[in-house]
Amino acid sequence: MIKRYTCILISGLCLLSLNGCLVKESTYLQKVEQADTLTKNLDDLQQRYAKLSSDNASLKVAFEKLTAEAAGLTADKKGLEDLLKAKSDTLSKNITELRQKVSDLENENKKLRDTIAEIQRVKEEKVKEVSGTYEQLLANMKNEIAQGQVTISELKGKLTVNMEAAILFDSGKADVKPDGLSILMKMVDTLKAVRDKSIRIEGHTDNVQIVGGLTRTFPTNWELSAARAINVTRYLQQQGIDPANLSAAAFAEHKPVADNSTKEGKAKNRRIEITLVGKE
Repeated sequence: MIKRYTCILISGLCLLSLNGCLVKESTYLQKVEQADTLTKNLDDLQQRYAKLSSDNASLKVAFEKLTAEAAGLTADKKGLEDLLKAKSDTLSKNITELRQKVSDLENENKKLRDTIAEIQRVKEEKVKEVSGTYEQLLANMKNEIAQGQVTISELKGKLTVNMEAAILFDSGKADVKPDGLSILMKMVDTLKAVRDKSIRIEGHTDNVQIVGGLTRTFPTNWELSAARAINVTRYLQQQGIDPANLSAAAFAEHKPVADNSTKEGKAKNRRIEITLVGKE
């Protein structure tokens, strides 16, 4: 009986011992599995750490680069601000100067317009004066004009009285004949009133050269045309015309107004011209 219980007890202990071994083996396996899992997780974490470390290093490099660029941009910004300020100051100064120049030009243009208006007014008055002189001479010398001995022209404020030499001088002579003096006298009062013009007396001849004994007095047509112009000028002075307004000029045959190959043309070229010209 005792043996039986002993056997039973031994069997129970064996079972307990076997179960204990089984439990220990199961726990070990679990621990091994957990260790494998942790090892795997550790490897994954180490790989992630290595990647993150690499990314962190790249980010630091990028950050440093961006910081440097930002510093450069800040410096560039300041430089640009300084440049823009300098440009703005220069432009403001230029605008002020240009406004002053525009103002000066406007004032100058106004003065020029006023001057032009005044010149135009004076010009119109002078044209009226010349036109008045022209009308008076036309009225005073209408007979001579009608006979074709005198022509009076007015062009752009220049008045010219053209007289054939035959009504003033005898052939080959330079002294004004009495009838010629009467004709000149018709112009005296009108010419006395001329103040802003010079009165120029011009002597002209045809192209026939002086020959014979007349050459002792007038070697060429120059001397003849000059003597005739001077004698007319002296007569006008004697009648009270201001000598400062008078001048004489000789052109001989060198300014013809007609064809010297005809008798009529020669007669037109032998002439005295009294011209009203602007004072110098």
